[in-house]
Amino acid sequence: MAAGVGIVATLKIKPEKIKEFESTFKELMNIVSKKEPGNNYYELHRSREEEGTYVVMEQYVDQAALDAHGKSDEFKSTSAKLGGCLAGAPEIKLFDAV
Repeated sequence: MAAGVGIVATLKIKPEKIKEFESTFKELMNIVSKKEPGNNYYELHRSREEEGTYVVMEQYVDQAALDAHGKSDEFKSTSAKLGGCLAGAPEIKLFDAV
């Protein structure tokens, strides 16, 4: 089995917080790209059908890289900012590469 780990996270955003969410999430994407060598892919996608619904697609080389992502100071501080934009708990699904 390949060691890669994928994540698909669905986020619902408060209508009045959409611009703030997108701007802050783009900052996080930039940080992950520059500072997390174990991350292969970290992108935000906006739903065409449901306003305020986003999907984050992530891929890491292994579980250790995913764990490092979640423990990084940048992720923690940016996630705190993003939390105020959420209209509910995120739906997070984990996948193993095949």
